[in-house]
Amino acid sequence: DVQLQASGGGLVQAGGSLRLSCAVSGFTFDDYAIGWFRQAPGKEREGLSCISSSDGSTYYADSVKGRFTISSDNAKNTVYLEMNSLKPEDTAVYYCAADPRAYLLRLYPKWYDYWGQGTQVTVSS
Repeated sequence: DVQLQASGGGLVQAGGSLRLSCAVSGFTFDDYAIGWFRQAPGKEREGLSCISSSDGSTYYADSVKGRFTISSDNAKNTVYLEMNSLKPEDTAVYYCAADPRAYLLRLYPKWYDYWGQGTQVTVSS
């Protein structure tokens, strides 16, 4: 079965950095995407970035473009999200998710069929 495990969250001061990890297992699809999303209390789930397994292409939401970087380590079956210049409004639970038929990279939550447990990121001012 497909499993995703997000980790690496924590408490950081504004302006600081964190690197989140998503360990992926159980995929047999040739073309899938791993996406990062976040959700703060009382707000809708928000897509941040995703990466394609087929060609390594990436896609970013405007809200994080230039601050966050997505990458993958195929040998470790792990996808990362490097977050820089963090702001208090980045505080949320961060989730990784998988789209098993990623012919187009986008960040609509309904496109992602598999979700991991979230990791809390708290940015203090």
